[in-house]
Amino acid sequence: MRHFLLLVVLPTFFFFTVLNFCVAESYQPSTDWNANWITVENLPEPVPENLWLAFRKNFSLEKIPDGIQSRALCRIACDSKYWLYVNGQLVVFEGQLKRGPTPNDTYFDVVDLSKHLKQGKNQIAVLMWYFGKSGFSHRSSGMPGLLFDASGNGSNGFELLSGSDWKATIYAAYEQKTKDPQPNYRLPESNIRFDARKDFSNNWTFADFNDSGWKSAKTLGKVPTAPWNNLYERPIPHWKDYGVTDYVNKSEIPAVSDGKPIVCKLPYNAQITPVLKIDAPKGCEIDIRTDNYQGGGEYNVRAEYVTKQGVQEYESLGWMNGHAVIYAIPAGIKILSLQYRETGYDTEFAGSFECDDPFFNELWKKSARTLYVTMRDTYFDCPDRERAQWWGDAVNELGEAFYALDQKSALLLRKGMYELMRWQREDGAIYSPIPAGDWAKELPMQMLASVGPYGMGLWAQTTGDFQPLRDLSPRMNRYLQLFQFGDDGLVLRRKGGWDWGDWGNNVDLRVLTNCWYYMALTNIVDISNNVPFSKNELENATELRQKIKNRFDNIFWNGNEYRDPQYKGQTDDRANAMAVISGLADKEKYPAIREVLMKQKHASPYMEKYVLEALFKMGYENDAFARMKERFKKMVEHPDYTTLWEGWGIGKEGFGGGTTNHAWSGGGLTLLSQYAAGVTNRLNQEFTICPQPGPLKWIKSKTPTLHGDLLVEIERKDQKMKIKITMPKGTKGTLKLSKQKIKPFIICNSEFKLPLRRDNDYHLFLLQDEIWTFEMEEQ
Repeated sequence: MRHFLLLVVLPTFFFFTVLNFCVAESYQPSTDWNANWITVENLPEPVPENLWLAFRKNFSLEKIPDGIQSRALCRIACDSKYWLYVNGQLVVFEGQLKRGPTPNDTYFDVVDLSKHLKQGKNQIAVLMWYFGKSGFSHRSSGMPGLLFDASGNGSNGFELLSGSDWKATIYAAYEQKTKDPQPNYRLPESNIRFDARKDFSNNWTFADFNDSGWKSAKTLGKVPTAPWNNLYERPIPHWKDYGVTDYVNKSEIPAVSDGKPIVCKLPYNAQITPVLKIDAPKGCEIDIRTDNYQGGGEYNVRAEYVTKQGVQEYESLGWMNGHAVIYAIPAGIKILSLQYRETGYDTEFAGSFECDDPFFNELWKKSARTLYVTMRDTYFDCPDRERAQWWGDAVNELGEAFYALDQKSALLLRKGMYELMRWQREDGAIYSPIPAGDWAKELPMQMLASVGPYGMGLWAQTTGDFQPLRDLSPRMNRYLQLFQFGDDGLVLRRKGGWDWGDWGNNVDLRVLTNCWYYMALTNIVDISNNVPFSKNELENATELRQKIKNRFDNIFWNGNEYRDPQYKGQTDDRANAMAVISGLADKEKYPAIREVLMKQKHASPYMEKYVLEALFKMGYENDAFARMKERFKKMVEHPDYTTLWEGWGIGKEGFGGGTTNHAWSGGGLTLLSQYAAGVTNRLNQEFTICPQPGPLKWIKSKTPTLHGDLLVEIERKDQKMKIKITMPKGTKGTLKLSKQKIKPFIICNSEFKLPLRRDNDYHLFLLQDEIWTFEMEEQ
């Protein structure tokens, strides 16, 4: 079996005029295409789902492009996924993003083939998987097609165009349907069934393969022909390929199957493709699935393999996830090896958090793993049941990524911002998940979160890249205009397609609506120095924000808690927390809100992040740590799971069926880095460090930035605290120390240092790009 590490191709961005807005957006479709879309002749009608096609092209080169003076860049697009081979070597493993930069258009990849071509005879082979159906992460074009365009490489460069001189065939060994059950309706992917008895007689990706029996490809027109329409360059890297490797319990895998399921353990929850090498008679059927096959209570994806005679190798190319892969192999078959290939979003775990309490170390670690396994074509809620870009989840994931992952992770949210706004409906509503072909319901509070300071605002303020917000601000404003105010001067609940505030019970929706809307308006004011809002737009946002501020307490505060007078449930911890997060609650109410948050525990793991953050913001960090430990205890201490769950229990115990790897549950990672270690990043050159270590005796934190790692080390003993801060070169920041908790005599780099300026609540110290050590006594 041959393996090759896939290419990492970082994006460039183009220019495009959006028809329904008088604004030039910076990320545009590509032009100047010369190749034809191609497919197979005699395509079945109607086109079946789960169709696999094979394409080949032989060509000769007199001179090899060196990638410097002459190039071999090719642009590739298809519906839905492809695997690219050059001269028999795998160059791209699972290329192409799921379809949907807009409701009508398609993405394309750019790959440099310079290192893979040779002088003389060459051969390109493309395996293509056409989903043939839409889902919560993909809109099907309705037509399987491939586009390969290697033009524009210069007079001495490589040129090759898809057209009728290519060969194409339906790959009959990939059968359209497995036995029931099939994956649930949210997934565009189907189960994969491969019958090796129908496979090609030898390796069809090699140049010497005899394709004389294949027909010429059928041409379907040039870009921007329907149904693929305009093509946008892939704005995120190709997947990282970790290679094929052994399972953790390799030694327990039998040499000969006894017919019982073989459970092969993975080191952690991962996105994998299963591999086998066996010696078998023909016609035996093997089932492959993971322990997450019914993750979230729904059928997900699995694979079936039908053997040919003799020794054979097979890799099922549709990724699945879990902590174990389960092979059902008929008795008597010789097992030569069972392995797996992990692939995933190309980013590194660049951040870290450690402390003296193992519980919080494990929470941070499991949050990071949960984050990574819910990243691929988009951020998604879970990698099994849905793979869907729900924006409530994406907002939480964004916050985590800035502390846990390197800078390439930010590109995934940038992609998501453009998708969210370019799928805006005619009536002005935005909705998720998108891209999608079978969903168009608006969840107003998730949408408000997306356009607020924890969503797009956080992305811009942290990366310093405001271009997406400049492009998309007219769409943001159009959406915010849909909300109406009541006679009491506050925002009315907007039903949308699903008036959802959180899983669980006792959700005070009107209070939450006003908090999220107020924060969206706050975001407009905060970014206005970098985004060209009109004078009227900015004045309107400021006036509406003040209007909510003026009326919020009069309507919702009853002296002990925030509560909509029309709401009849138990006091909502989420609503009271969001009053703090939004800034609508003043400090005089903090003690009463604290009592609410320590008593009421209705939030799901999604909104629990905001409840805990409210405790930190109010200065009750010890309460935040205690509640965090109580609420996440089952997840963190569970010995079998490396990821966090959708609800507070597993399966039927959890909300909505309960997946065991849900993106929205990782907010603890953000809180530990942002509040316990105290690191807040704005514009990537200006940092605030305001530690709230609570009960922790020591902390070591690393936050990745564009300029290098920001390190914070905290040591505490006998009411004395030492903080060491290593600033990235070329950056500056402010250390904030609470006056209520730190005595005013503070030593900096072995010398007494006066605070930078007067502040009622904090001792403030200016930091530059060097190492700083502060020593102090706690109150």
